[in-house]
Amino acid sequence: MPSDQPHAASKGRRERNKQRVRNQIYSSAVALFAEKGYEGTTIDDITERADVARGTFFNYFQRKDDLITEWAELRRRAVSKRLELPLSIGSTDVASVLHLCFATLAQVNEEERELSETMLSAWVKAGKPLTEAPHTAEVFARILRMGQERNQIDADVDATLVGDMLRDVYLGALYRWARHRSEPGELGDSLGTIVDIFLHGIVVRPADSANTAVL
Repeated sequence: MPSDQPHAASKGRRERNKQRVRNQIYSSAVALFAEKGYEGTTIDDITERADVARGTFFNYFQRKDDLITEWAELRRRAVSKRLELPLSIGSTDVASVLHLCFATLAQVNEEERELSETMLSAWVKAGKPLTEAPHTAEVFARILRMGQERNQIDADVDATLVGDMLRDVYLGALYRWARHRSEPGELGDSLGTIVDIFLHGIVVRPADSANTAVL
């Protein structure tokens, strides 16, 4: 009976070669986006940098916008891997977990500043925030539910809604950061402030006013 091993090995080699070409096209594209901007980069630029035929590009990506989706998906995986630690901490209070989560997000963005700026702009212009699943919102909601289980977050709070709100302000801070040249660590400081405001609020409570008056 003939062995299936040669066929399996050949198939595995073909798949590895296909993945190698796909990675080559993608890495060439994002390098060009960082250098020339998304709008300033053409498919011909990408294929020339990747040293592949124009038709080869379309074997892997139907249009240039698909590279934005690829970037977003790879970024999501990287963020998810980084967040495994904050989400696995069982003994820390929810405020610390949220702070660590936002600090991780800031680190991911600041590590590739030029590319993050370029791709965030392209991501928004392509309407991706409206069509992609809100992964960060789901992470925030998960942390809030963990806080509710520990009686650290009001049980009546809609964790899904607040998770969406945290995602909204996170993206807002990210867009502001991407629009101007800031010092290293500034994004992390901004996101940390956002967490504090969400946890403590901005309204002065009567008891706080009375204490202030006495002081």
